[in-house]
Amino acid sequence: MTSIESVALSIKRVQHRHHRAFTAELADLGVSLVQWDTLRHLEQHPDASLHDLAQLTFQTDQSFGTLATRMVDRGLIERVPGPGRAVRHRLTAKGEEIRAEGARRVRKTQHRSFDGLSPAQVDTLGELLDLILATPLEHNATPAT
Repeated sequence: MTSIESVALSIKRVQHRHHRAFTAELADLGVSLVQWDTLRHLEQHPDASLHDLAQLTFQTDQSFGTLATRMVDRGLIERVPGPGRAVRHRLTAKGEEIRAEGARRVRKTQHRSFDGLSPAQVDTLGELLDLILATPLEHNATPAT
């Protein structure tokens, strides 16, 4: 029987492997993985706030603010006024071009990563991961045995 610790470590190794591969694929586009992820989320959530984008990209508001400023300076995203004092973010044409090419490259790498699985196995893996993600991680929860 495979231990939960072993499975958890395997999940982390796959994530790390993907991170390295995606970073290499995006390098000549001049964006980091977190920058491309920002472009991807802005395409999916136009006019997102800094706080929303920070959460979507697993950043703190402060670190994302620094990242967003660099991306504005490079012409990848723009800041637009929102309701009240809110500031929203949008893709520029240059940002959309890089997002689309990055998506093609990331998708190609993802498909290579899962080539060893049948479509049914990919479905099963997705269902199992969804079950894990649906389980709350409360401090007072009793672990299953």
